[in-house]
Amino acid sequence: MKKIIALALAMVMAFSMVACGGGSSNEENELIATNPETIRILAQSSSEANANILRDQLTKAGFTVEMNTVPDSASWRQQREAGNYEIALTGWTTVTGNVDYAVRGIYHSTGNYNYGPILDTKVDELIDKGAEETAANAAVTYTELENYLVTEMAYTLPIYASMKMMAYNNELLTAEGIYQPKSRPGRWEMYEYVDAANNDTRKLTLTQTSSAVSTLDPIQANDGTMNTLSGNQYIKIINLSDDDEIMTDSSLSHAYAVGEGNATYYFLLRDDVHFAKTENGAAVDTGVLVAADDVVFSLNRAKNKDTINTHKTNTLHEHMETIEIVTDLEELKTVKDSDTGAAIIDTLNAGVEVPVAALTAVDEEVNNAAGTYQVVKVTTKYAFPQVLNYLAHQSAGILHKEQVELYNSKFDGMNYDPNSDICYGDYAQIKGGMTDMLWCSGPYQLISADDYGIEYEKNPGYMPEDEAFAPSIKYIYMKFIKDTTSATSAFRAGEVDILGSVSANDVATVESDAKFTVLKRSSNGVTYAVFNLLEGSKMTDVNMRKAVLYAINQDDFVAYNDGYVMPVYSTVGTLVETGNVHAQDLVKSNHHLALAQGLVTE
Repeated sequence: MKKIIALALAMVMAFSMVACGGGSSNEENELIATNPETIRILAQSSSEANANILRDQLTKAGFTVEMNTVPDSASWRQQREAGNYEIALTGWTTVTGNVDYAVRGIYHSTGNYNYGPILDTKVDELIDKGAEETAANAAVTYTELENYLVTEMAYTLPIYASMKMMAYNNELLTAEGIYQPKSRPGRWEMYEYVDAANNDTRKLTLTQTSSAVSTLDPIQANDGTMNTLSGNQYIKIINLSDDDEIMTDSSLSHAYAVGEGNATYYFLLRDDVHFAKTENGAAVDTGVLVAADDVVFSLNRAKNKDTINTHKTNTLHEHMETIEIVTDLEELKTVKDSDTGAAIIDTLNAGVEVPVAALTAVDEEVNNAAGTYQVVKVTTKYAFPQVLNYLAHQSAGILHKEQVELYNSKFDGMNYDPNSDICYGDYAQIKGGMTDMLWCSGPYQLISADDYGIEYEKNPGYMPEDEAFAPSIKYIYMKFIKDTTSATSAFRAGEVDILGSVSANDVATVESDAKFTVLKRSSNGVTYAVFNLLEGSKMTDVNMRKAVLYAINQDDFVAYNDGYVMPVYSTVGTLVETGNVHAQDLVKSNHHLALAQGLVTE
């Protein structure tokens, strides 16, 4: 009896009184005495400040925190896959500007970046439902999804939404050539020097923090180490504007049209883009047209998860049913445009000076100036206008079929072993000197790579007569600098010309120099944390996850970043107005921890 009384006293004594602010309860509440609970935080060194804030908040909530800070993304991935964490800090940028991308890859059970993993049929059903709905109806579904993901199940831990900030040297580069897209990577072909004499002689230096480039095959990764690189190496059949609107600028299409029912998509291809390759350390025009058969090959490869066992982006393209070359001109005259009701051919002709007179599947017959074009049709499994956003993603970059097969036909894709096989885009091989591997369809061709950076030369066969889109600057160097502080120092010292990401704490310092311009805008970038949901992990308990969730105060992250980040509820929140706001509540945190430990019942 005495033991029972003692146990009861232990559970109600050692109370602490808290006055919770910053969105917490304003009343004093008794906290339940809980058992010691250790939480391991996994983070890269570049996220150390965020990890430290998270540590302090969890410590305040009564947790014992162990830090596992690793130097780079490869080490982070290794530790995550080994399950050496309870919480792992990460981030996601919806580079396609559509909500399906913001959720499918990281929350759906089939998602390539569903790290937990979250395996919940309701999550899958809501994501799939939203994909098929009109924008208005989808907003309701995505709000329900966010409520379920965070409020009900605490599957994800929101930290903040980033502002997108970049800086450039305004004495060196023209303002007209600098674009700040909300989602997609920057377009290198638009950069131009104030002194045009520099265009063919001076190397433009950019920077990124990771030297551990995962791959230069568009479908084998979707991460910050390669997105910008791949996005400028390979052209797409469609593109995104700075504000996430679908456009044809800097794409392989003169124009596009959507058929009635929103399940057929037609693309009228240009004939002034050639593949480039590297010979003797220089970019050369292969003379090979980037053509319809390359589009069909690349998109089929992108949507087929069995292409290679390291495929990381198939979920972005699985909505496509067929990709085919249209040779029947009558089809374009018969099918109606979804928006205007006019014939598809009328919509396509509006994008060219010479109307479509003939279609061909034979590359050698293409002659836009004479009215002979190629048209590619994408048919989706159901009405899915968001497919256009995915086709603007780097993973839909157009590759040369024969060049890819030159390497990948030597092994079975589903048994690919990176230790013994060499596949197209293998960065280790490229860095080792195999620069002739890549045939690039985009504005820039990789000509050399090492541990310090990658050098590019403009593709001489990329829209050479189009003054609007032909690259102005001949050489671009992507310099690897391991952290943002060092990158900022290099920028201020003149070693870097464009700082693609400015740390919030460095904005004032950079802006104090008149020769630097800092551009700021909202973005679809979200910093969040994933829970270890592997079997046997304590984080499979929803109450343990909620104990962590309610311990988080986003205001601390906003303050640390000088107001240049914003509160967010999930990756949905930057695209859909859900009305959800996260609020720290240490009483709720304590209650859910007690529930997880079996000290109290609901």
